[in-house]
Amino acid sequence: MYPESDDLNDYLVSDTIIDWQTPAVREKALELTQTLPDEVDKARCLYQWVRDTIPHSADAGLDIVTCTASEVLHHGTGICFAKSHLLAALLRAVGIPAGFCYQVLRLDPPVDNEPVLHGFNGIYLATLQKWIRVDARGNSKGINAQFSTGKEQLAFAMDPEADEFIYEAIFAAPVESVVNRLKMYKTRSELWDDLPQCL
Repeated sequence: MYPESDDLNDYLVSDTIIDWQTPAVREKALELTQTLPDEVDKARCLYQWVRDTIPHSADAGLDIVTCTASEVLHHGTGICFAKSHLLAALLRAVGIPAGFCYQVLRLDPPVDNEPVLHGFNGIYLATLQKWIRVDARGNSKGINAQFSTGKEQLAFAMDPEADEFIYEAIFAAPVESVVNRLKMYKTRSELWDDLPQCL
């Protein structure tokens, strides 16, 4: 894996999607991490909070579509991409660079054997001088994603024989194909029929 940009400041930006300067987002990040002096502990705490406290919309049976970090926080739900937007915003709010990673899956619903894009995060840990990838999708149906600075443990194992793969770039901003889909549809039912299949 490698960062799309060599400038870590690109992974700290607050914009219309990763709107960490929104008071609610910034305050939640500080509230969750105020007793944690260590950067790795802060990153782990924020990751676990998004993974475990913000349910994946499909798991929760919710039909709302959220996109911006503040929307995900406000409504308390999102699909993988939306949850990655919130996690990046919370991390950036406490000064931890965070970006976006994507993989192509064939074996995960909603559509059998059709490729579907899945989103998660890359985090730069300055104290360790390394990037790690984490997946805050939510652990259900046998999924066991974890925060690890050593052995990566994402939500979905890949089957190269099924043409599943991870894009190696860690993007500084969510890709347009994802943002456009999340903005285009009002309900997850509609979105589910038109998820992006690649970048």
